[in-house]
Amino acid sequence: MDFALIMFVALVVTGVIWLIDSLIFKPKRTKDAKMPVLAEYAQSFFPVILAVFMLRSFLVEPFKIPSGSMLSTLLVGDFILVNKYTYGIRIPVINTKILEVSQPKNGDVMVFRYPQDPSLDYIKRVVGVPGDTVRYYNKKLTINGKAISQESDGIFSYVDSNLNAVSANQYTEKLGEHTHKILILPDTPTVFVDQVNSQFPHRQNCDYNDEGFTCKVPQGYYFMMGDNRDSSNDSRYWGFVPDRNIVGRAFMIWFNFDNLKRIGHFIE
Repeated sequence: MDFALIMFVALVVTGVIWLIDSLIFKPKRTKDAKMPVLAEYAQSFFPVILAVFMLRSFLVEPFKIPSGSMLSTLLVGDFILVNKYTYGIRIPVINTKILEVSQPKNGDVMVFRYPQDPSLDYIKRVVGVPGDTVRYYNKKLTINGKAISQESDGIFSYVDSNLNAVSANQYTEKLGEHTHKILILPDTPTVFVDQVNSQFPHRQNCDYNDEGFTCKVPQGYYFMMGDNRDSSNDSRYWGFVPDRNIVGRAFMIWFNFDNLKRIGHFIE
């Protein structure tokens, strides 16, 4: 179950119990009578739950990175903070935008609800905003006909989810206002065409072949890719992310049990 929904239910339950006790039962109690345990717990927890609910819903929300799809920008085990209001104020639980603040930009690292299963939160980099034509051929990214520069930056070694040692070519890429690292495995196909979902919304906007793909991003949608380009389950396989699925912009690593030096590192 969605954590925000759990928090909302807890908020309503404790609030109702406290309210009923205050309006109905408290006036009937004598001055020296003790408050019922249930009402006492509700009175104690309601303000705490309310504060946490408001903080997570409108300001910042913590997430933990579960996979290596955003290496080397984000490591497995990084605890990150996500700005919930950068892309607009949304009603909690139903995630409906009520106030426009700004729009996602190319290069932003964004948390969103996975289109094929909105109960799951994904994190990727925005590489295409509404109206963009995203072309990714032979490991080279082009947006609206402009090639995105890649400068070689050595080798990045890591252990994947199958405990295999991997050495990837690392590049520095500048996308929009963001300069960040990406990883490339030269012997891996640019896209596994047979793994592409043929039914995702606006599938007709994309053309695939063995060398790569071209996608025209429809209005109200975004195209997302992982920085670990050849080890990322992203928009090239399951399609565009609708605006209603946006959670927020990742901006800082606040903890990592295995690497304390990453604490306080801002995400580019």
